[in-house]
Amino acid sequence: MTEPAPETKMQFLFAIRSKGVTDRRVLNAMEEIDRGPFVRGLFSERAYEDMPLPIACGQTISQPSVVAIMTQALQVSPRDKVLEVGTGSGYQAAILSKLARRVYTVDRHMRLVREARVIFEAQGLVNITAMTADGSHGLPEQAPFDRIIVTAAAEDPPGPLLAQLKIGGIMVVPVGQSDTVQTLIRVRRGEDGFEYDEIRPVRFVPLLEGLGQDS
Repeated sequence: MTEPAPETKMQFLFAIRSKGVTDRRVLNAMEEIDRGPFVRGLFSERAYEDMPLPIACGQTISQPSVVAIMTQALQVSPRDKVLEVGTGSGYQAAILSKLARRVYTVDRHMRLVREARVIFEAQGLVNITAMTADGSHGLPEQAPFDRIIVTAAAEDPPGPLLAQLKIGGIMVVPVGQSDTVQTLIRVRRGEDGFEYDEIRPVRFVPLLEGLGQDS
């Protein structure tokens, strides 16, 4: 896919800034990582619009402003090890790869992981490890993590993920009882427990246990 026209990229970044994203490192990463390769088929022409789009396996690629808001809320530093639950298209992991030392991303759909790996390799994003796994259980063998981001909605922040967060770590996760009423929250792990704050209303696909039935 060819690079977007400069005015298209400018509009793309303006839409992100207009939603309250001010972190310069996040904006630079959003500018550096082209969303185009992560959107395929009929919707590829809409890759630079600020809207969610369908991808394979009944999943979606989040709208860019939501990706940027979640990334900003995560407060990633260059030395952080990050876990992403829900690889999807791979776009969020690619953004994180520009901000963190190491990104582990897991998805229950093998096909999505396989396709994301191809894009990561093509773009030279060597600090991402993508694997097929039940993200609701996290990734115990690589825990603890400085940052955890969940791109699917749970009824409550999953216990296994909270347990894999370092003291001083941050998790960003959408929570809600239904697919129509969800809230993006940030969880900070302190010495004495967890602190929660709400960021904004969102809509995500549900966080499901088990592996997807795709090959």
